[in-house]
Amino acid sequence: MESATIERPEPMPEPAPEAGPTPRKRHRGKAFLAALLLLGVSVVVASRAAGIDAFTPVPQLLAFLPWLLAPTALALLLALVARWWIGLTWGVVVLGALAWYIEPYGKASEPGGTVLAEVRVMTSNVQFGRGTDALIKAVRRDRPDIVFVEECELTCSARLRDTLGDLSGETPAYPHRQSIEGYGSTGSVILSRYPLKSADPIPGTMGMPGAVADVEGHPVRLQLAHPMPPLPGQLDTWRRELGALRAYAAKDARTPTILAGDFNATQDHATFRAILDTGLSDAARLAGQDRRPTWPSRTTPRIGAQIDHVLVSSKDFSAREVRFRELSGTDHNAVTADLALHRRG
Repeated sequence: MESATIERPEPMPEPAPEAGPTPRKRHRGKAFLAALLLLGVSVVVASRAAGIDAFTPVPQLLAFLPWLLAPTALALLLALVARWWIGLTWGVVVLGALAWYIEPYGKASEPGGTVLAEVRVMTSNVQFGRGTDALIKAVRRDRPDIVFVEECELTCSARLRDTLGDLSGETPAYPHRQSIEGYGSTGSVILSRYPLKSADPIPGTMGMPGAVADVEGHPVRLQLAHPMPPLPGQLDTWRRELGALRAYAAKDARTPTILAGDFNATQDHATFRAILDTGLSDAARLAGQDRRPTWPSRTTPRIGAQIDHVLVSSKDFSAREVRFRELSGTDHNAVTADLALHRRG
């Protein structure tokens, strides 16, 4: 009798594990983010290289050019993790360009003629007059010879006149002044120990008075700077008013000139560099402080932009020291420059 054979069913094959994303797909998001970061920084760097302030938000980002190193470094890290070699090369090129343009702009040469006078200049944006009391204390402490005050509305202007100016007593500290009276940000004042001769102001949205000072027998042109900030939709006004400051600087290259105030621009803006190219030097640059931020004061000196400047005619002035002082009530740091007026030639 034949034995029956029992057929055993073949074992079912184990299901294949689900395939996960490939390494390339897994890192695609990192590469995409790196590309976005590099594209944004590249537009800003290209504008800096081309010498144009382009369009919003490029001028606003140009003010913080050194801080673009952070997103560039992040993009490089993401490109490295994603093994995106084109992006890695791109990032290195952008990083090199940033390093190049972070270097100070212009020459730092100073005149070598005989010193005719020493002048201490202070400029301060008191933010709608809120920093007036702090400014008065700083002026009494530092004793500048000339003070440029931006956003000094009517109450601020009267307070300066009563405490420092010609209504402050028999021997006022600053008997001479030139001002444009106004509300909010439109008022501006120049205070001086030296006699002042009035000069035409520069037309602008905010007050920009001018004068000619008699500094120990030598005429010195004084001009307060406060153009419109580069707000979205206001770039043309910002460029036009900075252009008016450039025209003022270029108009008279023979008379010693001090052009100081809140320029709402840095050395990375082409329109500001055009002012320097007329023959002016930034006192902070001469003193090795060209990247010291002045605004916003809450984050300085760690982060910010240097938009408050004391510019001087390079053939006439040297700068011994520049100091930055935080004042309560305002979002700008005051800038004080110790200058020497030299004889030309």
